[in-house]
Amino acid sequence: MAEQNKGQQKEQDISQLLKVRREKLKELQDNGKNPFEITKYDVTHHSTEIKDSYEELEGKTVTIAGRMMFKRVMGKASFCNIQDLKGSIQSYVARDNVGEESYKDFKKYDVGDIIGIRGEVFKTKTGEISIHASSVTLLSKSLQVLPEKFHGLTDTDTRYRQRYVDLIMNQDVKETFVKRSKCISAIRHYLDGQGFMEVETPMLVSNAGGAAARPFETHFNALNEDLKLRISLELYLKRLIVGGMERVYEIGRVFRNEGLDTRHNPEFTLMELYQAYTDYHGMMDLTENLYRHVAKEVTGSEVITYGEHTMDLSKPFARITMVDAVKQYADVDFNEIQTTEEAKEIAKERGIIFEERHEKGDILNLFFEEFVEDHLIQPTFIMDHPVEISPLTKKKPDNPAYTERFEFFMNGWEMANAYSELNDPIDQRERFEAQERAFAAGDDEANHTDEDFLNALSIGMPPTGGIGFGIDRMVMMMTNSPAIRDVLLFPTMKSLDPKKGEVKAEKAEEKPAEKIDFSKVKIEPLFEEMVDFDTFSKSDFRAVKVEACEAVPKSKKLLKFTLNDGTDRKRTILSGIHEYYEPEELVGKTCIAIVNLPPRKMMGIDSEGMLISAVYENDGKEGLNLLMVDDRIPAGAKLY
Repeated sequence: MAEQNKGQQKEQDISQLLKVRREKLKELQDNGKNPFEITKYDVTHHSTEIKDSYEELEGKTVTIAGRMMFKRVMGKASFCNIQDLKGSIQSYVARDNVGEESYKDFKKYDVGDIIGIRGEVFKTKTGEISIHASSVTLLSKSLQVLPEKFHGLTDTDTRYRQRYVDLIMNQDVKETFVKRSKCISAIRHYLDGQGFMEVETPMLVSNAGGAAARPFETHFNALNEDLKLRISLELYLKRLIVGGMERVYEIGRVFRNEGLDTRHNPEFTLMELYQAYTDYHGMMDLTENLYRHVAKEVTGSEVITYGEHTMDLSKPFARITMVDAVKQYADVDFNEIQTTEEAKEIAKERGIIFEERHEKGDILNLFFEEFVEDHLIQPTFIMDHPVEISPLTKKKPDNPAYTERFEFFMNGWEMANAYSELNDPIDQRERFEAQERAFAAGDDEANHTDEDFLNALSIGMPPTGGIGFGIDRMVMMMTNSPAIRDVLLFPTMKSLDPKKGEVKAEKAEEKPAEKIDFSKVKIEPLFEEMVDFDTFSKSDFRAVKVEACEAVPKSKKLLKFTLNDGTDRKRTILSGIHEYYEPEELVGKTCIAIVNLPPRKMMGIDSEGMLISAVYENDGKEGLNLLMVDDRIPAGAKLY
């Protein structure tokens, strides 16, 4: 009750502060001093320039502008701190220098107001470089209250939703995005110097190909045609290689209708480049040189630190085939496995989950994901992928079951994907047909046949090397940022707009919710075998709070839950319900789980229990509902 009263008091205090700020604005406007009528202010220096060039600027007049982050009024003189793009600087504001009326106005300014200051550069008695103001101009009135100074803005959800406040309150966040800009600039500088041409290709496409991902779909009213947002840059850039543009690259947004987690956002920045008359070995050389160049430009070193790992980019990057990597870390030699049936038997023995449609090459890739990826901390090229997972890649002439493809790994993450590009239109059509069969078998991320792209290949594309870089992961690495949302200015978030809720409510009123005819719903028959009471009573059912939820990389079905089970440690449970729920909609929910099952490895992660769901069939389709209960039930509450 005390906490509730404290929260209500805080809301009342903030409401009063906002009211006072609006009253101050009205007073200014009534006196002909409306700050919002000012259209420009001539700035001569930024804060860090003044500090870095103090010897040169001492005693000279400068003009700066920025947000007032601190103010201390002391009778006839005051101090304030101004924050601009480059940093912050102190200003000394005295009544005798700025004038009595201006000083009177200044004393009413609030932290968060944007002001301009003109004055001489000097050092205070304590040695702090400052500006002795001769004039102060209010350029914009802040009508909102910034987060409390000493605690700052720490709630991650609020930081991502209100990035503008995050940038004001957290200088390290601003520095991250300055470095992001440097990363992209360094990439352009390097590629331009290598003779590449930057181009732009369509975002709205009729056939979203070039990657294994579900697209976003939309409708173009003018043409009355359904379109998709691109999931890749590949197929259009290859068309340009056909057209004779020998070295091209594009840095742009792509969109994939997938879940959210620490390394995935549905819209992200991709860089793809294609170079005629080279192969995937040429792409490896380019990748090494490009990464070294970017690291040096952005961090000042070719040795970078991410989390607990230090990665040395100055040394030659390791190069190993996928088969050899699986042999090294899983002790399974796929050179000795001849058939898909053999591969599936070994997968069952090693606890690898696969689908019926999977072939030998798919199983090899599952072994790689399960046993190898986490070991690839230092820069490593994994080469020669199976043809089943590489529909746009040239086969190896001496071993057509594999392709001239590599993935670049650091910190256990895939950072880039590259091919010796397939330029045989007949082979390419056969690969597209195989992808169509995979789609029909249930792979909704499979590519579809692109007839115009096949026509381009038929005209003739030279031998070509191509590569795609995830820019956001590169920036994460260069800035030691733990999550992709930390390097996206405005990451995708579930909407909190109350108006959207109103719209949904209006639609619900217009069209009553569909009622399920339970006479047509099928459920599994009851178990006929009896379980004795003692055995059943050993199952520990508990209420658990979902603190975090994310999609498991490389898995279409699995969600990884971080749960509060009422103990001091966090519990991890994996559940194959991604088809029915997006991760973000489950955060904060209270669910029911069995918590005393032995850990079970799934995709290399220990799942410590089982979340309870209800499964049924309706009109031939499987339905599933995760069992969620009242949030008032505390974490750890036992079910009897």
